[in-house]
Amino acid sequence: MAFWRTQQGAGIALIVLATLAFAILDTVTKYAVTLVPVLMLLWFRYAFQALLTFALRFPVQKGRLFTTPNPRFQTLRGVLLLITSACSFFGLRYLPVGEFTAMVMLSPLVATAMAAWVLKDHVSHQRWLLMAAGLVGVLLVVRPGGQVFSWALLFPVLLVTTYGWFQVLTSRLSGEENPYTTHFYTGLVGAVVMSPIVIFNWSTTALLTYWPWFLLVGFLGTFGHLMLIRAYTRASAPVLTPYLYAQIAFATVAGWLAFKHVPDALAWLGIAVIAASGVGNALLSAHEVTKLRRAVAPAA
Repeated sequence: MAFWRTQQGAGIALIVLATLAFAILDTVTKYAVTLVPVLMLLWFRYAFQALLTFALRFPVQKGRLFTTPNPRFQTLRGVLLLITSACSFFGLRYLPVGEFTAMVMLSPLVATAMAAWVLKDHVSHQRWLLMAAGLVGVLLVVRPGGQVFSWALLFPVLLVTTYGWFQVLTSRLSGEENPYTTHFYTGLVGAVVMSPIVIFNWSTTALLTYWPWFLLVGFLGTFGHLMLIRAYTRASAPVLTPYLYAQIAFATVAGWLAFKHVPDALAWLGIAVIAASGVGNALLSAHEVTKLRRAVAPAA
């Protein structure tokens, strides 16, 4: 039990809690989008995040909550996450939660490739092999004749792309921004962009009838991202990233409990390959960080 009282143990616990929140969010979203206008639910998710973050952090940060040296990057980051969420909301309407989550978890590998292209980060041969393995896993999940092969696969494909860019930009901003300020602007940008759109999709009847679902989606999205922020303030990314793949297991179980859906044998194999390649990528990052620390230690 002593381990969980350390900063690293607390970070791992928080990251697992975040993945559980995201898995439940996806399951709740899959059901909620059959009851209420999707764009209205999307607007509420970001408005809730902006308002709750303001309520929690303004008393602590005061005017510093609004201070950012990168307003254009904050705006772009918010738009990218909004597109990611839109793909998730629409995609979950047609695709099973477990398989959808497994495909989305290819994002860290895609972000690695994008970082090599945009930020000129060095990517080892082992990482390229892991990315190829992850792609094979996705093909097993979405193969023709499988349970999820349909036009709706366009949503996770677009989501992985936008979320990959989102992660690259987040990496670019890390160290320059207060994480809670970034969290606030993410919600604010999403709410502002969606406000003129939601006017044409507004339904007061839906809000009054299904308000618990709106609150649940808003809370789970905000809570999950807050847990991510708190996790990364306690432990490093190489330590935490392998635990992100717990979301696949949580989502698969949630999809079975809520919708009685069980992936077929090849889909299970694909999910396992995606998870293994992602965890391998994270472990490789941890090894590289350790190696770098040992290399610079004598010079210190």
